[in-house]
Amino acid sequence: MNGATRIWPRVTFWKVVFLAVVLAGSYATAVRFLRGLGASTALSDQFPWGLWIGFDVLCGVGLAAGGFAITATVYLFHLERFRPIVRPTVLTAYLGYLLVCTALLYDLGRPYRIWHAIIMWNPHSVMFEVAWCVMLYSAVLTAEFLPVVLERIGWTRPAELIKKFSVPLVLLGVILSTLHQSSLGSLFLIMPAKLHPLWYSPLLPVLFFLSAIGAGLGMVIFESFLSWRAFRKRLEFDLLEDIARTAAVVLACYLVLRFEAIAARGALRHLIMPQAETYYFWMEVALGGLAPMLLFGIPRTRRNPQGMFLAAVLAVLGFVTNRLNVSITGLAASSGVNYFPKWTEITVTLMLVAMGFAAFALAVRFLPIYGPVTHASPHAAPPERQRRLHAEQIAAGD
Repeated sequence: MNGATRIWPRVTFWKVVFLAVVLAGSYATAVRFLRGLGASTALSDQFPWGLWIGFDVLCGVGLAAGGFAITATVYLFHLERFRPIVRPTVLTAYLGYLLVCTALLYDLGRPYRIWHAIIMWNPHSVMFEVAWCVMLYSAVLTAEFLPVVLERIGWTRPAELIKKFSVPLVLLGVILSTLHQSSLGSLFLIMPAKLHPLWYSPLLPVLFFLSAIGAGLGMVIFESFLSWRAFRKRLEFDLLEDIARTAAVVLACYLVLRFEAIAARGALRHLIMPQAETYYFWMEVALGGLAPMLLFGIPRTRRNPQGMFLAAVLAVLGFVTNRLNVSITGLAASSGVNYFPKWTEITVTLMLVAMGFAAFALAVRFLPIYGPVTHASPHAAPPERQRRLHAEQIAAGD
C-alpha cells in the first residue's frame, strides 16, 4: 500500500534477536524467582559467586567508569571541548548502574532484603561500603541525567536549577565512584589462600581502579562509534583521539603495576606454568592491556576509525576477561569444583545487556543526548583540528 501509514514497526534481524533474548531471559527470570538459585544457577556453597557477580556487577560498574572521568574533565578541570560527549557518557554510566542494581536482585538469595544495608550498618564490611557507594552514586547519576529528561518535556527552569549544582554533584560522584571501584577489588583481599597468585595482590584496589579507568575510556569510544553507526550522530573524532591517548597511558601504568605486584609476591614462576590460569592470564593481558595500549598509542591508529574502534573493543573485552578471571578463574582451583554457568544464567545476562542497548537507543531517539544530527564522515577533521593542522603545515613550511 503506497502512502499508507505503517502500523507495525519494521522487522529487522537485530530486533528478532533482541526479542528472542528477552523471551529466553524472561523464562530464566521466572525460573530464578519461582524455583530459587539452585534450580537456575550452577552456584553452590563451594562456589557462591558466578556469572551474575563476575560479569553483571563487576563489569557493569567498571565499564561505567568513563562517566565520572569525562564529567570530572569538563566540570572540575574545565576542559570544555569535551562537553559534547558528557551526556552520552553519563547515560552509559547511568544505564550501567541501573543494570548492576537489577543484576544484584537476581544474585541475592533474598532480594527483597536488598534495602537492609540502608538501616543495618556494618562499617567494618567492604561490601557495606560498596552497597552505600553504589546507591549514592546511582542517585548522583540520576541527578546528573535528570536535566536531559526535564529539557525534553519543556521544564527548563527546574533543569537549569539542577545544573547549578553540577560541580558539587560531579565532585561527589568522583569520590563515590573512586571509592567503590577500588573497593570491589578489596572484596577479594580477604581470600589470599583462595585467589590464584596471578590475581591476588594487596594492590587489588588500585589495580581495579586503574583497569576501570582504562576500560571506561575505551567504553566511551565504543559507544561513540556505535552511536555514529546506528544513529548517524556527530562523531567527535578529535575528542576521541585525546581519550585514546589518555587510555594508552592509563593502560601502560596498569600493566607496569600489575607485573610489579606479581613480582613482589614471588609469583613470576606462574607466568610460564602450563596451566589453565596461565593461559587465561596471558589472554587477559594481551586483550585488555598490550593490544589496546599499543593501538591507542600509535598516531596512525588514532586517526583511523576502524583502528580506534578495534582498540576500544579489545580494551572492553580484556577488562571483562580480567573481572571474570578474578571472580571465577582465579578461585576455581581452591574451591574444588568446576563452575560453568547454566543456560539460565547466560540468558539473564544477555537479556540485561540487550535491555541496556535498547534503553540507550530509546534515550538517543527521544531525548536530547546529542547535538544536531550530522552525516559527516569520521575521517573529516572538525574545524578546530583543521586549524591546528593548518598551523602545523605553515610552521613546517617556514
